[in-house]
Amino acid sequence: MAVDDRLIRVLYAEHGAALQACALSMTSGDLGRAQDAVQEVLVRAWKHPEALDPARGSTRGWLLRTLRNVLIDEWRARSVRPETVTDQPPETGVADGVDDALQSWLVAEAVGRLSPLHRDVIRECFFEGGSVAEAAERLGVPPGTVKSRTHYALRALRSTLMDMGVTP
Repeated sequence: MAVDDRLIRVLYAEHGAALQACALSMTSGDLGRAQDAVQEVLVRAWKHPEALDPARGSTRGWLLRTLRNVLIDEWRARSVRPETVTDQPPETGVADGVDDALQSWLVAEAVGRLSPLHRDVIRECFFEGGSVAEAAERLGVPPGTVKSRTHYALRALRSTLMDMGVTP
């Protein structure tokens, strides 16, 4: 580990909680903005380690002053370019297929965690696109069993996806 890496780790260990608490209060509890501001302060400390020399003053004082400046700069930038409120849905990003691929992998992982009976009925009814009657014939079970298994398989799939951190 480089000296620079250790500096940031030590700064965060000694002052991270205080910086985070101060940033949270200055951002009205906006955790994302607070974390971004703390990260920016640590980047500035990494770029200017000479500012942390104890002969120049308190390290925590410098960090808190820098945090205040970072948040003021952010506020000024937002006030120059105010957030636009519209009734249009937000942009979804670049249509490069990455989101679709990630979603497919996530669903495949979740389906793989299901029991074999549930996995089979999901495959037949959703991935193969078969009707209840077709799935029943291929699986060798009555149509009522296909309906019941599909119901419980979808419940299990939803639960598995939620366990994986996917929110509805």
